[in-house]
Amino acid sequence: MSTQNSTPSSRVAARGFGRRFPGERGAVEKPADRKKTIARLVHYFKPELPMVFVLMVVTVIGVVASVVAPALQSSAIDAIDDTDFGDIPRMLIAMAAAYLIYGISLLIQGYISAALSQRIIRKLRNDLFSKIVDLPLRYLDSHSHGDIMSRLTNDAENISDVISSSLSTLFSGILTLVGTLAFMLYYNVPLTLLSCTTIIAVVLVIKFLGKYMSRYYVKRQILLGEVNGDVEEKVTDFRTVTAYNQQESVIENFEKESDSLCRTGIIADVLGGSVGPIMNMLNNCTFVIVAVFGAWFAVRGWITIGVISAFIIYAKQFSRPINDLSQLYGQIETALAGAERIFTLLDEAGEDKSGTVRMTDPEGVIEFRHVNFSYIPGKQVIRDFNLKVDKGRKIALVGSTGSGKTTIINLLMRFYNIDSGEITLDGVNIHDIKCTDLRNDIGIVLQDTVLFTDTVKNNLEYGARRKDGSPAVTQEELEQAARMSNCDTVVAALPQGYDTVLTQAGASLSQGQRQLLAIGRAFLSDPRILILDEATSSVDTRTEKNIQDAMVNLMKNRTSLIIAHRLSTIQDADEIVVMDHGRIVETGNHEQLLRAKGAYYRLYMTQFAGKVT
Repeated sequence: MSTQNSTPSSRVAARGFGRRFPGERGAVEKPADRKKTIARLVHYFKPELPMVFVLMVVTVIGVVASVVAPALQSSAIDAIDDTDFGDIPRMLIAMAAAYLIYGISLLIQGYISAALSQRIIRKLRNDLFSKIVDLPLRYLDSHSHGDIMSRLTNDAENISDVISSSLSTLFSGILTLVGTLAFMLYYNVPLTLLSCTTIIAVVLVIKFLGKYMSRYYVKRQILLGEVNGDVEEKVTDFRTVTAYNQQESVIENFEKESDSLCRTGIIADVLGGSVGPIMNMLNNCTFVIVAVFGAWFAVRGWITIGVISAFIIYAKQFSRPINDLSQLYGQIETALAGAERIFTLLDEAGEDKSGTVRMTDPEGVIEFRHVNFSYIPGKQVIRDFNLKVDKGRKIALVGSTGSGKTTIINLLMRFYNIDSGEITLDGVNIHDIKCTDLRNDIGIVLQDTVLFTDTVKNNLEYGARRKDGSPAVTQEELEQAARMSNCDTVVAALPQGYDTVLTQAGASLSQGQRQLLAIGRAFLSDPRILILDEATSSVDTRTEKNIQDAMVNLMKNRTSLIIAHRLSTIQDADEIVVMDHGRIVETGNHEQLLRAKGAYYRLYMTQFAGKVT
């Protein structure tokens, strides 16, 4: 196994993800500027302005109908009180029409809000996923995958729920407040002012509770991300958990995290849930005020009974938007907390893909000049590394665990940027080369096989596909690559051959079979430079021999870098580079290094004796 001292496993770094560097801690998100977060969310509404405009028009129509209906009711009651029954049918029909229009507007608002929320969240999720696949490997290695996935799923869904449930409520609430207040002032100013006395109490309650709710809703989202990360890791590595009988320990650790989330969630829900009852209590106080002072005003002849009836309805309408928004306050806080986490991720710097030089058909001459690198500042992994690999040469990198072999590959692939020095391809600094060209010219097979939930054919063609996803190879080329990599026997044994869908990343296949498919994928990409990182370590001796024979043809006229732990597989290498603590300590072919009886000789003899290197 090839790793670095005091660094994440380089092999994990090569495939990515989900490990923290020793000495580092995951970043703790803090609440961002609320105004800035809302402004950025509003930015996503701009492409949907026509739909927003329609929603506002429908909302205005509904609000007008809702504030006119009580006025019609007031007139009808006063007409009955005055025994003037002539206009009552007309008033009742108008009132029924107003309520019908109001009901229809609510249905339309619900439909438009749902469609609007899904369209906006689709754009937000697309931006977030595009950012995730563009993040540098360093970020993915140092952050929990479950937490990143939580932002894409839970946080985005919370925003969607709020948009669909509160957007029309917000529009109609503001308009309802204005319209209702206008009618109340029209009927009676003193009673209106008395009805609004509870608004001060409402504002104070929201301000007081909001300060604490914001804190706990953000904390809950962060803890939820951590729990998701832990679950994702343990489910992915459940075989290791089971093999070492660590189920109880895993459960205990999960329960601690879950308890912390539970406690925070209870506090957040209690704070959010208390807003509604408090608002209801204050609204009931408003009804008492209207009833008491309205009756007194009516006795004095200042208002009619119909006005009191209208005021009771208007008081309810006036308090309803405030009550609705207060009920949604918790959801809004959760959505803003999620939006902050999403925007924090969107603000992360993307992978450095700088470079303008096109390298469509390189010779394959690689050179490392005085390269230094460290995963963590101050803990150097590669030290003054110098190596030139000529065109078509087969170079093997060997060394004990932690010597830095795989890190060299990571640097060549631009998974990480070097601290100092230079890496060139055909004399051109790789950071000046267009990143896509660089990686298109390199085929890589890792020890940890990565297959996707897709057909065998699509998995093999993965490295030889155009931007539109269509294959860049023919069926004959596909089958030829399968034969060269000896994975044709694996395909032949599958129920639907190349059309067999691999589920759970090919979990039904053996490790050797998955490795053969991964090697076949590298064959099919037809790279100028071939990198094999312990590519044959997971296959049996017979299969390994077949692969080695096939690779003789594949490596012709190609520059090959082989990271080998099993030294018997690289005895025919043109040059063997022995590394120790990030430095080259020996170079030469197999026979030369054995005769030198240096570091390679000790590795070889130790392995020959069956000891772990």
